[in-house]
Amino acid sequence: MIIAHGWQRRFFLLVLLALLLFTLVYSLGLGAVSLGRREIFYIFLERVTGAVPADVAISAASRDIILNIRLPRVFQAALVGAALSVAGATLQGLFRNPLADPYIIGVSSGAALGATVAIVSGLTLGFAGFGAVPIMAFAGGLLTIALVYHLSRQGNHVPVMTLLLAGIAVGAFLSAFVSLLIFFSGERLHQVVFWMMGGLGGARWSYLRVMLPYVLLGCGCIYFFSRELNAMLLGEDTAHTLGIDPEKLKKIFLVAASLLVSAAVSTSGIIGFIGLVVPHIVRLLAGPDHRFLLPASALCGAIMLIGADTLARTIIAPAELPVGIITALLGAPFFLYLLRQRKKIRYF
Repeated sequence: MIIAHGWQRRFFLLVLLALLLFTLVYSLGLGAVSLGRREIFYIFLERVTGAVPADVAISAASRDIILNIRLPRVFQAALVGAALSVAGATLQGLFRNPLADPYIIGVSSGAALGATVAIVSGLTLGFAGFGAVPIMAFAGGLLTIALVYHLSRQGNHVPVMTLLLAGIAVGAFLSAFVSLLIFFSGERLHQVVFWMMGGLGGARWSYLRVMLPYVLLGCGCIYFFSRELNAMLLGEDTAHTLGIDPEKLKKIFLVAASLLVSAAVSTSGIIGFIGLVVPHIVRLLAGPDHRFLLPASALCGAIMLIGADTLARTIIAPAELPVGIITALLGAPFFLYLLRQRKKIRYF
């Protein structure tokens, strides 16, 4: 059933928001050390009010696990999932291609190259709580999209197909450099491979403080032009007749989506399928209207990545799997299932 009416969409968003809050709270109690809902409640109560009932004892270890390890981790999972999902929905709309994902324009390859250079060289630098790896990953992602845009530009025009092909070519070229560095990485091989699998084990509050403005800016900018993105689905010529400047919008959407992907990849590594599968799920439920698709994708992406990360850190506890493995193992079969069930659907 397609959610078409305004009240249905608002109700669906409220349901997603409630599910997100439930997932956040539920995931806090799971891990190598299990904590009860009652204990978590009193930890938050103590944090907010500074006091708890006299008959309640909270251990320092439980307090540290919740406030300094799991809470920043689930918040970072929510931000990364939302960022990748919104970026994926945006690029699928811009390219009018349901197979487009947040990494299709080479951002992930650029970020991977930057991170690999930082790891293999042992580079030491820091800014705002970030180490060399996330800084280099963020810079690599943004520089890559700048290069792709420059290579695709034909005068004052940037053909979407050329942009897509340039992104694939540059991504493959940079991936070859990453493979070369991995070959010579020696004792740092494990660190490089683990980063490229994606993970949220290094989450910290400083990452969230720096990442949040980029995610809010990118999502806000894209949503502000959601009507124009709807018009772009009709083709550039049609959008132009409606008084829309397609070239200006391409720049806006590419920069905003690149900010989202670079911020996500720099803090969590490369996490696949979230940005590809989530927009499909929402689109199947509610159609391609980006005024609803974007916020619903953000909420669904946050829920799915929190759930995947919770599974990654509990399935073989006390050890944990890279969350990128979980998203690929669950996302790929589910995506194939969607394709089999909806072979005749018209996406755009």
